[in-house]
Amino acid sequence: MQADIVSEQDSAPLLPGFSYRRIKTTGAEISVAIGGTGAPLLLLHGNPLTHVSWHRIAPMLAKDFTVILPDLRGYGDSSKPDGGEDHAGYSFRAMAQDNLEVMSVLDFKEFQVAGHDRGARVAFRMALDAPQRVRRLAALDIVPTYHALTNVSLGWGLEAYHWFFMAQKAPFPEKLLCADLDYYIDYKLNKKGVGLSIFDARAMAEYKRCTTPEQIHAVCEDYRATVSLDFAMDQADFGHRHIECPVLVLWGSNSHCGRHYHPLDGWAPWAPDLRGWAIPTGHYPAEECPEVVSAPFHSFFSGMEPQPAHAA
Repeated sequence: MQADIVSEQDSAPLLPGFSYRRIKTTGAEISVAIGGTGAPLLLLHGNPLTHVSWHRIAPMLAKDFTVILPDLRGYGDSSKPDGGEDHAGYSFRAMAQDNLEVMSVLDFKEFQVAGHDRGARVAFRMALDAPQRVRRLAALDIVPTYHALTNVSLGWGLEAYHWFFMAQKAPFPEKLLCADLDYYIDYKLNKKGVGLSIFDARAMAEYKRCTTPEQIHAVCEDYRATVSLDFAMDQADFGHRHIECPVLVLWGSNSHCGRHYHPLDGWAPWAPDLRGWAIPTGHYPAEECPEVVSAPFHSFFSGMEPQPAHAA
C-alpha cells in the first residue's frame, strides 16, 4: 500500500468545522472532509452525490465522533482513474480499498462505517474483505447487490433502469447523459414522491458542479463493474462469507428499495447480527429527514441498540 496526504485546506460552508485533505491511495486521489472528535466514523455517499450529501447529519455526529467524509473515486473532487477493460478500477472492492487506505493514513486501524446507495455497497464489500477493521456497519436504502440482481421485478426494473442503462458499453450512455447534464442531475434526484425541494440549494449546486463528462464516465464504469465483477464476487461469497460486525439497515418506505423489496430478507443471509426498519422517506433519507437517520445512527455507533424514531 502506498498512500499519503497530498494537500489540506479549510472547511466549506456546508460543513463548518470540517477540514479537507486530499489523500493519495494506490489507485486514486481521494478528497476527504474530516471533523469532530471521538471514535472514527466513515460516511460514504451514493450516486449522483458527493460527500456533501451528509451535510445535515455529519455536524451532529461530529459532536461525539471523528467523522470522515470522502468522495468516492470517480465522484466529486476525487480523481477519476481509468477503469480498465474489465472495469475493475470501479469495482466496490477498488473503492473499498481506497477508503481502507484513507483510514490507515489517518491512523484509524479500526472504525465504523455507514453508507448510502453506492456507498453502502462499498461498505458492504469493505466489511466482507476487511472484517478485522470494520466494527459496525449501517446501510441506507439498499439491498445487497446479489439480492437486487437475482430478484428483479418489473416495478424495480422500471425505477432502477439506470443500473442497466449506465452499464451499457461506452460511449453509448455517456453520450446521451452528457447531452444535457443539468437535466440529467435534476431528473436523477427527482425521485418519485420526493422532488427536488428536499435538497439544500448549496448542495444541489455542488452536485451540479461535480456532474461533469468525466464523472459521468466514471459513474457508468461503476455500474459496468456492478453487473459484472461485483456481482460475480457476491455470487462467489454468497453462503460462504458473512459480515462479522453488527449491521443496521434503514430504508425509505417511499423509495424504490422499500416499495419493491423486503430489505431485511436480502440482508439476512449476509449479516447474522442484523437490525433495521423502514423510515418515512424516499431514496435520500439523510437529506429528506436527517433527524430520523441521525438518532439511530448515534445510538448504534455508540454501541447501543437503536430504536425507530418514527413508525413508517
